[in-house]
Amino acid sequence: MTNRSSNVLLSRSNGLPTTIVLLVCLIYAAIILINAGGSPHALIDYDGYYSYDIAHDFLEVPFTGDLDKPAYRFQRIFYPLAARILALGQPDLIPWTLIFLNIFAISAGTWLIELLLSDLNVNRWYALAYGLYGGQLLGLRTSVSEPMTHMLLVAAMLAWQRDKRWWAVIAFSLAGLTKETALIFVAAYALHALLQRDWRWVLGLSASLILWFVWQGVLWVWLGETGLGATEPFIWIPLGGWLMAARINFLGFLLISLMIVPMSIIPALIGIFLSGRSLWQRNYHPFVLSLLLNALFILFLPFPTFRESSAMVRITQGLALSMLLYGALMKSSRILNYSLLWIFTNVLHLKGSGRPFSLRMGR
Repeated sequence: MTNRSSNVLLSRSNGLPTTIVLLVCLIYAAIILINAGGSPHALIDYDGYYSYDIAHDFLEVPFTGDLDKPAYRFQRIFYPLAARILALGQPDLIPWTLIFLNIFAISAGTWLIELLLSDLNVNRWYALAYGLYGGQLLGLRTSVSEPMTHMLLVAAMLAWQRDKRWWAVIAFSLAGLTKETALIFVAAYALHALLQRDWRWVLGLSASLILWFVWQGVLWVWLGETGLGATEPFIWIPLGGWLMAARINFLGFLLISLMIVPMSIIPALIGIFLSGRSLWQRNYHPFVLSLLLNALFILFLPFPTFRESSAMVRITQGLALSMLLYGALMKSSRILNYSLLWIFTNVLHLKGSGRPFSLRMGR
């Protein structure tokens, strides 16, 4: 096939990956709603209960006992606040707005990835690795904040790529208020600017943290602690949180390892190798640094995260996104094709009624 005919074929695919992802989301949500008799609460589960409680009761909920760690849950304010605003003060609409926002975020994020891949002269169909990643449908199934977080991150990266950097700063700011793991990407971009001695954007990216720090200060004054103060401490031995599971329940450790080793641990180790090699070659692109920081993040996760497959699907999404963009940057068909394998993470939560699969190991 000539380059011209190939380009025509790719141009005709514009938006098709996004359309497929949108249809999958709509069909998936419809099946769950039909099985639940039309109740939107069927799509609120797991940590999504906290999103719903914050959106529904807002300022009162920290004192009702419905949140296990109020400051920790409230630091992820953007998604439930957006659902509350979209519901126009109608509490009965909040479950629907939570669902709508995640379908929108998954679809819009996929479209933005299409644009980013196109700018990098890479086949748009690889956007399916993002849109159909297991954490996306898990986010829709449970009404958690990851779809919104990653849509904002992709928006920031696309804006940066197109040299609309103050828009990137705004998107990074909102992503940080949606989930704190977005700060990994902010750190990667700030490190890129630092290594390039681009002091203007070192300061500009630092400005993207102002809202986050202000909100943490509000939480400290209001609730007596910051969101980070309520998080599980990291294990400062690489993969120590994973290995800790073997001491508690060896059979459970083997079972959970069958899932998280190929999904998270092996890709993290590969990500460290690939990004380290690129850095050795003095390639300081933000995608390289994003891959490195997201891969290192996986290695130091605490035991409570490693022990749940559903938590690992969610937390690995940043690594999956970074690996996809790194493959696009390097024009590596091998990395891009392997990225599509992350679609199979859906088997971890497409179980029975569609509830997320989680293996809990007691002491």
